[in-house]
Amino acid sequence: MAKLVAIYKKPADVEAFEKHYFGTHIPLAKKMPGVRKYEVSAGPVSVLAGPSDVHLIGAVYFDDLEAMQKAFASPEGRAVAADRQLYAPDETGVQIFVFDTREV
Repeated sequence: MAKLVAIYKKPADVEAFEKHYFGTHIPLAKKMPGVRKYEVSAGPVSVLAGPSDVHLIGAVYFDDLEAMQKAFASPEGRAVAADRQLYAPDETGVQIFVFDTREV
């Protein structure tokens, strides 16, 4: 299974971020072909050493990296990528990791 993990730093306007992320972005992302599951963190995100500047972590699952690439190449995927620019316009507020997984 392949996974995209997006780690969002605490935004200046938490209420506006959450309204857009949950009301617009997630519904758009769930329309992409091949999406198997979408998860978000619940509650505060911390590190072992204590609090962090991370506000939310989102994870989207696909069958494999090829399915993920096809999803983001689709009209729905392009809409999701464009939408992310609205609430997290540059890489200072979000880190995105893409990888294949294997059970061990």
